[in-house]
Amino acid sequence: MKGVQENSWLSSTHTAKEIERNEFSVAEGDDVIGQLAVIRLEKGDTLPDIARHFSLGINAISAANPGVDIWVPEAGERVMLPLSFILPDAPREGIVVNLATMRLFQFKREDKSLAVSTYPVGVGTKERPTPTGQMYVERKALHPTWHVPASIAEDHRKKGDPLPAKVPPGPENPLGECALYLSKSGYLIHGTNKPASIGLNATNGCLRLYPENVKLLYDDTPVKTPVSIVNQPYLIGQRNGVLYMEAHTPMDDANAIELDKIYTKLKTIEKKSARTLDWERIKQVQAEARGIPVPIFEIRLGSEKGATKIIEVAHPDKLYGKPEIPELNLEAWYVLAADVRDEIDALRLAAIINHQGPPIPARVLAKNNSYRVIAGPFSDISEAKDAAKRLKIYLEIDGILIEPVNKT
Repeated sequence: MKGVQENSWLSSTHTAKEIERNEFSVAEGDDVIGQLAVIRLEKGDTLPDIARHFSLGINAISAANPGVDIWVPEAGERVMLPLSFILPDAPREGIVVNLATMRLFQFKREDKSLAVSTYPVGVGTKERPTPTGQMYVERKALHPTWHVPASIAEDHRKKGDPLPAKVPPGPENPLGECALYLSKSGYLIHGTNKPASIGLNATNGCLRLYPENVKLLYDDTPVKTPVSIVNQPYLIGQRNGVLYMEAHTPMDDANAIELDKIYTKLKTIEKKSARTLDWERIKQVQAEARGIPVPIFEIRLGSEKGATKIIEVAHPDKLYGKPEIPELNLEAWYVLAADVRDEIDALRLAAIINHQGPPIPARVLAKNNSYRVIAGPFSDISEAKDAAKRLKIYLEIDGILIEPVNKT
């Protein structure tokens, strides 16, 4: 956070118990919504837990806080919550998704006012990218059944994890509880049983939302709603007479083209204003790619004093969605996932296991001069074997079954 504190516009001005994270109004002529914030971490926090509570993706909170350990950050550390966004350069109607920022925007116009709801998303991998372009919501389904595509079934078969032809609703269903089927065949906006994947290139091309977010989107989105998917790693926009720039690490080879578009727009602004932009600052924003709107130019002289300041948010009593670890049960089965010398390594692995989907509870137990990562409890040997299999397939961990100490 040293770099953040060197910028006066990012100095925190006051504290707040809550901060808006999803619903914003868009003032006429503005392109920037929300407000940046910081929060002080407590022992046991992980960045994925903080991200989910504040409706952020892993990509956003990681980029905004370079150098902070994702899984074992230090207690007392202040991390930024990048809850300010520049709207994509696209028509403000229906749903707009920016793949580069891994963010969905839903626009709603009432009379002359414009409101926007925004949620983080998981997007397709490099091998199976999410398509860009214009489409619409063709149909919706509560508690959808997942009909497994042949290509995905083959991938799982190669991993030793064969899938049935279809997966019914329930904790094993990767579509979650709600699905919006797009007009482009085979692509959906849906929930997930893997919340820690939001903000990652982790899907087979679909758009994946936190369970609590997809329910809101589902209820608020009629069939035939237009959906526009863009890929814009560089964004500029104004608010209150200040021009902001937001940069993200490009996901593909479109970097040069997108950057050229932004530079052309900036040069036009420079020409119209007859004032020179701070190009060193612009290049710094681009290079750092922290995904936060940074003021780069006063459209109206004297406006930068009114640039939105950062606020400090109080740590909630309980982080929404944070995995809960059951108490040790000597009558249950467990899986030994690792036995390591370094406590931080053990805590990191336990956190990663805890954030699998469906959940696998894990904890660290100190023993002599080492730290054991134990997954469980499981009610029987079948559950323990299933967890060990998942640890092997998804994390390449060779788990060892631990029988109950007190057998009944």
